[in-house]
Amino acid sequence: MSKITTAMLLAAGLGTRMKPLTDNCPKPLIEVGGRTLVDRVLDKLVAQGVTRAVVNVHYLADMMEAHLAKRKDIEIIISDERDVLLETGGGVVKALPLLGNDPFFVINTDVTWATPGDTTFTQMAETWDADDMDALLLLADMGATLGFRGPGDFFLGPDGQLARRGAHPSAPYVFAGTHITHAKLLRGYDAKPFSANVYWNQMGKTGRLHGTVMSPFWMHVGDPAGRDEAEARLKTMGPGA
Repeated sequence: MSKITTAMLLAAGLGTRMKPLTDNCPKPLIEVGGRTLVDRVLDKLVAQGVTRAVVNVHYLADMMEAHLAKRKDIEIIISDERDVLLETGGGVVKALPLLGNDPFFVINTDVTWATPGDTTFTQMAETWDADDMDALLLLADMGATLGFRGPGDFFLGPDGQLARRGAHPSAPYVFAGTHITHAKLLRGYDAKPFSANVYWNQMGKTGRLHGTVMSPFWMHVGDPAGRDEAEARLKTMGPGA
């Protein structure tokens, strides 16, 4: 079982690129493979020993809260961003009082992969080493992705340290939407809108930004075409994928 038992799910975004599917539905409640995106994440977390999930809400927040209230297999705590959408960095900082003092996962809800037998989060937790790392990012090999249309994000050194693509035309790995970090590392930041890239860049300067490559085929569900592609691929993987 995972030695990390708390996760933060980033579920507050406006879902602009997913329109018109998000006109009346928050993106985490879009269904892929017969399950909502947020439930697909929660299913994996529960199966891998995570017992608490902090979920931030902003767009159509009442719908999100009503849906999440139905989950009885994991403790769900709402981080309310109705007033101000705080992005991927500020949202985590605002939620720090809810996340506790142990390492935690931070997970985007617009990514997915097959669920049965998955051990991705457990393996990440086993790789995490607070002595060497300030953040551990989950990566997907660019050759095993769907729905991501960019040139890649990172190079991965033999020691697990990450380097940005920078001026290179492409990089072999894309950020797969999950990272592990620790509350004590983020308490110096203000709960205002900013990207997690801000603190990742700072961690990278000290050689403490690390990565690990996931085994499953990774799917980015960022727009309607990506949703359709993910749906089609999951169907080829059989029931429950």
